[in-house]
Amino acid sequence: MTAPRIPPLPEDQRTPRQQALIDDLVQGPTVNIYTTLARHPDTAAAMVNLGRTLRGGRLPVRDREVLILRTGWNCQSAYEFAQHRRVALTIGMTLDDIRRIQDGPDAAGWDGFECLLCRAADELHHEHGLRDTTWAGLAERYDEQQLIEAVLLVGYYHLVSFALNALRVPIEPGAEAFVGDD
Repeated sequence: MTAPRIPPLPEDQRTPRQQALIDDLVQGPTVNIYTTLARHPDTAAAMVNLGRTLRGGRLPVRDREVLILRTGWNCQSAYEFAQHRRVALTIGMTLDDIRRIQDGPDAAGWDGFECLLCRAADELHHEHGLRDTTWAGLAERYDEQQLIEAVLLVGYYHLVSFALNALRVPIEPGAEAFVGDD
């Protein structure tokens, strides 16, 4: 990756408001996105609040990570893919699952519904909507709130991926190993 366009905000340059926001946002090894976005505290707080709401929503956690990872992959966001690959592995997804997500909905070995989730992420990415057959398949398992969450989750991770790519947020040391195959 090339140099950040807007680098993470160093600790000695943070206002008390920015530091308080960073303290609230950073909850693990993912730091650089938050210390970059904290340069615009109002936007960072609103954006992250939406993300937390969607990640804490009603979708099963594995379904959520399939949608996020496929979206990060489609957007070619190494940062997003690396961070959520780490999350996926901690919830019990395997390296084979991750490879299938990279290969897409036509990859061998998919559970039928996970294939559909991958297809939904692809359609939203490439077609900016969902085909009726994809919607119907999702609606067989998801209620209205989950359908809304699934669509918003993919849209939110487009926003995040686009920002990460455009700002060139650097991946934290140690996370690089989570980008490619092991």
